[in-house]
This record gives sequence, C-alpha cells and structure tokens, in this order.
Amino acid sequence: MKKFYGLLLFFALFCLSSCVDVEERYDFRADGSCNVVNSFDMSKAVSILINLISDSVKESPQFSLVKDTTLNFYSALPDSTQEKLSVEEVAMAKSSSLAVKMNLKKSIMKVSVNHLAKNMADLDYYLKHLSNMSLNSQLSKLYKNEKRVGSFDAQKLVASEDYYNYEVTPHKFYRIIDRVKFSKFLKKTQSTFAMAKAMLIDMPYKVVLNFAKPIKKINNSKAIVSADRKSVVLITNMDDIIKNPAVMNLKIDF
Repeated sequence: MKKFYGLLLFFALFCLSSCVDVEERYDFRADGSCNVVNSFDMSKAVSILINLISDSVKESPQFSLVKDTTLNFYSALPDSTQEKLSVEEVAMAKSSSLAVKMNLKKSIMKVSVNHLAKNMADLDYYLKHLSNMSLNSQLSKLYKNEKRVGSFDAQKLVASEDYYNYEVTPHKFYRIIDRVKFSKFLKKTQSTFAMAKAMLIDMPYKVVLNFAKPIKKINNSKAIVSADRKSVVLITNMDDIIKNPAVMNLKIDF
C-alpha cells in the first residue's frame, strides 16, 4: 500500500507543481462553515510524462493498479510526515479526505482534497497549514534509485505552493500572493515550467467561491461575479500568473 501511494504521490506532486488543471472550490454556508475542495486533473500531463519514465516503473505492479477511492487524508501520509505534525495539524488532516481516480495505463489521474471547515477560524488555519503536510520524505524514498525522470529533476517538483498570505474572518476572504515566496517557487520550478510549455501542456487555474449571501465588495477585475452576487469565479493560467502574480489576489467582503 505504501509503495502504491509512493507512485501515486510522485505523479500527483509532479503535476501539482506544474502541469495540471487546478480548481479550488469554496462553499461558504449560512452556519459559518465552509467546504473546501482542491481538485487536480493531471490526465493530460500524465499522458506525456509516461513517455519519460523508465520501463522498470512501467512494468511495476503498482503502475497497473486502477483506483477510484476516497480515503482519510491523514492515513495517506507517510509515517515520517505524520510524526512531524502538531496536534492541530493531525486533527486537520484527519478531518480531510483524499479522493483518487487513477488508471495510469489509460492516462487517467485525478486527485481531490476535501476539507469541511467548521468556522472561519478553522478555514484560516487550514489554508495556512496545509502546505506543512508535505510528502517530501516519501518522495525521497521513491527517488533514491531514480532521482531523475527523463530530463526532469524530481526533487525540484516538490516545492509546495506556499506563497499566499491569507486573512479569513466571518465577513472577509483575503488572499494575496507573497511575491518573495512566489519568486522562490518559480526559481525552483522554472525548468519544469519551461519544459511543460515546450510540450504544449496547459496549466489552467480556476477558483470558485460560493457564498450564502451576496458579497459586498471584491477587488479583482478579472473575477466574474454572478448576477445574484453569491458566486465568484476566477479563471486564469500559470503563464498569466507568472507574468502578473497579482492576478490571483482576492479581497472579498461578504
């Protein structure tokens, strides 16, 4: 089981770092809770990446596995990562779920992380600490004998997207890119982005926020607000974000 998730996490983290259709969805409820779903469709990238991995990996039993399952996020973490989490982070991981739909031979790879924040303080904590539950230790074991995949340096692909500053309260959702952290992220992954672009791999990014009542104010001119002002949709891509990181900034008062 651990070997299977090692292989899964390799593909997932490769794509999460560069080549994937990403959708963030926030459903704010009238009782103050919020359901957060981060979905990653890596199928297109996997169809290309498969051509770059070694025959030994392709021939492994794990590569032939077909999965369509949902499991507790905490249970999917390697033991070494679990041991490093704080009590609060353990609780957060245990209250989150990981859904996986995978058939590598058919180039299908979809992963989503679901978390129900019981209030805005819980949501604020989740957003600020999710990156702490990285999977580098598991990947290190996987890359011990095969650190490079084709011309990709696998270790550079594990950079967590921890470059947002959040301010979340019962009446606001603010997310601003930290340009210093984002620059460091780009520096670590620039070769991967360049290769993804050369292989014509799209990198779209979509954020959907649904509110229980009409929003009062929003600062992003690219965001689409529904007629009833209860829904906000921001659609962009990694190329645009690299050119202008501020395109991902959101300040929403509701």
